[in-house]
Amino acid sequence: MNTEVVGADGVRIALRVEGAENARPIVFVHGWAQSAAAWSAQLADPALSERFRLVAMDLRGHGASDVPAGGYDDPQQWAGDLAAVLDFAGPDAILVGWSYGGLVIADYLREHGTARLGGIVLVGAITEIGRGREGGRTGPVMRAALPAALSDDAEVAIPALVEFTRAQARRVPGAYAQAMLGHSLSVPPVVRGALFRRDVGSADVLAAVDKPVLVVHGSADGVVDPSVAEYSAGKIPGAVLRWFVEAGHLPFVEEPGEFNSLLRRFSGEAAE
Repeated sequence: MNTEVVGADGVRIALRVEGAENARPIVFVHGWAQSAAAWSAQLADPALSERFRLVAMDLRGHGASDVPAGGYDDPQQWAGDLAAVLDFAGPDAILVGWSYGGLVIADYLREHGTARLGGIVLVGAITEIGRGREGGRTGPVMRAALPAALSDDAEVAIPALVEFTRAQARRVPGAYAQAMLGHSLSVPPVVRGALFRRDVGSADVLAAVDKPVLVVHGSADGVVDPSVAEYSAGKIPGAVLRWFVEAGHLPFVEEPGEFNSLLRRFSGEAAE
């Protein structure tokens, strides 16, 4: 089912929803220049949808959501968008953030805390951004793509995005990789660039988390440096770090069966 909610400043946030309305929600937050379609292997898994309510959002400026002129550098805007999605999804939700989605979750925690959450899963995720921020350290694939991937010159941006997609999607199905490229190109260059124009630390936010947290990272991730997983797991009290050996930036696509089983167990245990 496709639907929408109204986020911060009236921005329309598009959602993809699977599963029973009265089931415990799992809310998925995708990464930079992608969309809710990133989670297709999770949304299509009956072992998840028969037990949980799966809600995947398109971030503002991405997918089918509105593309406002601003707000991309404001933690309160990201927090407000995610709060609206949680209002729709229901209480005691498990938040799953991939890549930039981890930073959006940190924005939410900074503004609203953990009271409405049942747990958090960080997948290849940053929680900080800015020069020298340990929780936002990028890998060689991301560094090679910038700044060209942010350009409004198609002859500059398109080759950079093609190579960025190819480099991180070597172990995913070809159709999925091509869809990733399409989603990247559909995000306006001004939005792609605006997401990087932030300087945010989250050490205090992570240290205050008092709900179960699972940190998942591919040991061969070239987009978000694996040291970021160690940083997040080290800052969050009681966090569990799970490596996907030889996986890259998309462990939930590269090894969907293992990832979905891990998510199912974590989400069920967090309810106990």
